[in-house]
Amino acid sequence: MNLQPPAPPAVRWSTVLLFAGLVLLVLASFYTLPLKWREFFAPEAMRTSIEFLRGFSPPEMGAGFLGKLGLATFETLAMSAIGTLLAAFFSLLLSLPASGRCGVTARLATRSALNVLRSIPELVWASILLIAAGLGPFAGTLALALHTVGVLGRLFADALENCPPLAEASLRINGVHPVAAFLYATLPQSSPQMMSYTLYRWENNIRAAAILGVVGAGGLGQMLKYHLSLFQMQQAASVIIAMLLMVAAVDAASFGLRRAMTR
Repeated sequence: MNLQPPAPPAVRWSTVLLFAGLVLLVLASFYTLPLKWREFFAPEAMRTSIEFLRGFSPPEMGAGFLGKLGLATFETLAMSAIGTLLAAFFSLLLSLPASGRCGVTARLATRSALNVLRSIPELVWASILLIAAGLGPFAGTLALALHTVGVLGRLFADALENCPPLAEASLRINGVHPVAAFLYATLPQSSPQMMSYTLYRWENNIRAAAILGVVGAGGLGQMLKYHLSLFQMQQAASVIIAMLLMVAAVDAASFGLRRAMTR
């Protein structure tokens, strides 16, 4: 009985050239960037950094300030939740033509639109929408929704394309309407993966919503920018702690929901 392992696959020259090109790119990046490691680890830099961090303690814990902090936290959560919910709805609609169910032309046009939506960062969308919607969380919510539509629309379309077509094809052969066959066969198979994508993007939108306030979109980010601009470090420390706790809580909740759906 031959127990010899099979011969390793042959290495293609294209793979070697690609790996060598990546190594050269990394080396060139380190060579061209002005990385001042010596100044970064100098005693003077360490001393000034420690003095700066000392200004953040102790965090502000006054009742009035914590009330404002709670409202800003709720505003950030609401921005991320509504933006993700709107994005999931429109992404599901756009994923149908993007998956090729409406023809090649509609597929290319829809995927091109999704590429444009997700290639523009949330901060840029917020800066544009602030002109039309004004300062506040409405512009931030729309910015999150537009960028997330570009991301989720592509993921939803890929999930529909990768779904096994046998169940839907069997229903259609037996005379079931195409829409009913999609709703009863393809969509239930793809929905757990779509929900997992949606929850993951909600986690990302929590962080993005906290940053969008820097450009005036409300929430914790706007509060953080205000206190940092006035050098009120103790109040800024409380805002940062609220951000960390909020992100950790949402990450834990999203992880639990994803595990429950995939069991």
